[in-house]
Amino acid sequence: MIYFDLMKDACDDVHMSFNEDKYNKFILYKDLLKEWNEKINLTAITEDEAIIKKHFIDCIKAFKFQEFKEAKSIIDVGTGAGFPGLPVGIMNENTNVLLLDSLNKRVNFLNDVIDKLELKNFKTLHGRAEEVSRKKEYREKFHIATSRAVANMCVLSELCLPYVKVGGYFVALKGPAVEEELSDARNAIGLLGGKLETIIPVEVEGTDLNHNLVIIKKVKETPAVYPRKATSITKKPIK
Repeated sequence: MIYFDLMKDACDDVHMSFNEDKYNKFILYKDLLKEWNEKINLTAITEDEAIIKKHFIDCIKAFKFQEFKEAKSIIDVGTGAGFPGLPVGIMNENTNVLLLDSLNKRVNFLNDVIDKLELKNFKTLHGRAEEVSRKKEYREKFHIATSRAVANMCVLSELCLPYVKVGGYFVALKGPAVEEELSDARNAIGLLGGKLETIIPVEVEGTDLNHNLVIIKKVKETPAVYPRKATSITKKPIK
């Protein structure tokens, strides 16, 4: 229980309940992350305390945005090792979370975590974000689309906003220098049906990390031509 108080303090800060059962799930998640990381590249952060702070607590801070507590459906786009989707879903079992990633090896890891933690509110999907959102069963079906450390806001908006239903939110977990990204992405966000609502600053207990939650509200449907093919999204981002 060495990290219990640290995690509970973080949960108290965002007004989320924390108990021994949730703590044990996070510790098993940490152990599986380290085990799988020896076989496939999941994270450069490998020390226990750093994983707790820089991955788990950083993701738990997403609950500073109230909608994460109330959302019934979340998609984590480019989830990688499960961040932020797995910590969010562990904390809120009433939210159904879809973890989307383009690399099958990472999806296999996520399935192992879900199985061993006996998580009932998760599904995984192997696929490319710009292709999956063109499928009827996923397009504009989610209360929240979220992503962490995947791409700049121009690219990320085109990948994520097509998943969000009108009235829902795209939430990007970003570092301290987000203002310039948002300035470049303002036209893209509007064209894709979004509107910047707010930026919520985040501090992580026991670190000097200062991150931000970028909150984009979906105010109209995304035009059918978006998202474009991957090469166009990255080489010719919407300006």
